[in-house]
Amino acid sequence: MRRDVFQAIADPVRRDIISLLAEQTLSINAIAEKFDISRPAISKHLKILEECGIISINKQGRERYCLIQPKNLVPAFLWIDQYKILWEEKLDSFEEYLTKLQSKNKEQ
Repeated sequence: MRRDVFQAIADPVRRDIISLLAEQTLSINAIAEKFDISRPAISKHLKILEECGIISINKQGRERYCLIQPKNLVPAFLWIDQYKILWEEKLDSFEEYLTKLQSKNKEQ
């Protein structure tokens, strides 16, 4: 099965793993310790992230370390960014509506 960056970020556990690895390179064991799910489940998430090119896994001695590959997140960032202006406009409009409602309620 061919995977892409959108599959990688679709799952909240994988997004949390990406956040952890954005801060530092961690061993698979260190990652697994941060979650309340089984080690095999973490391994499955890491495999998906690796297949999507979001992380690389390097063996050093007996440990395997996960390293983020941030450039491979760029397609998702660019796709999401195109909607940023749209959502900002919608949120600004909603904020204006709420402000008008509050003003009317204070007048009454």
